[in-house]
Amino acid sequence: MMNTELNINLQDTQWQFEYVDHDRNIARAIVYDESGQFYFVRAERDDDFGKAITIETAGGGVEDGEDLITAIRRELKEELGVQVEVVCKIGVVSDYYNLIHRHNINNYFLCKIESFGEKNLTQDEIERFHLSTLKLSYEEAVREYEDRANTSLGKLIANRELPILHRAKEIIERRISNSPLQVCRALSGDKGDADCVHEQVAKADCECQLYNTSAICF
Repeated sequence: MMNTELNINLQDTQWQFEYVDHDRNIARAIVYDESGQFYFVRAERDDDFGKAITIETAGGGVEDGEDLITAIRRELKEELGVQVEVVCKIGVVSDYYNLIHRHNINNYFLCKIESFGEKNLTQDEIERFHLSTLKLSYEEAVREYEDRANTSLGKLIANRELPILHRAKEIIERRISNSPLQVCRALSGDKGDADCVHEQVAKADCECQLYNTSAICF
């Protein structure tokens, strides 16, 4: 079912396992806008993982006493400068960075941009990782992940995030096809701009007689 959250368990295929000495609880998001463009962070790094340019979802560690929704809103404001609607939780990916003996618990959300503002990047994000924003179509994002899988770290990131991106696209397409406007068009036989202006409202608030018919239930 589309509404079922993903639960993916991955191993580190790039570095040999020795031991795990800490878990990291992480909030991440597939972020998109009204036009269907997706937003990611690009990092240029040269550290223990090697020299690499990576694409990754915005997100980061959940702070003590912080719930996941608060964490993802904070991270997206810091890294992308956006306020968002948290649409749903996509799922959890458990993976490992054997090089630093870490188990990652990645909680992924689907978020739609409501407004843009200023970023609040840390000094490390600016000076060590040269963090910047990537705005890409779905197809461009898939290609970027595949291209950046030419390094060990890039491969681990792509293995973790491409299934999440694919599911996000499915959820977005389903939301569009089930929107009140699309329902009104389907019932009225209208293939163009329908009279109904309730694309963004909840079913209970919609005054369109076509949409309020008992034949439609979401």
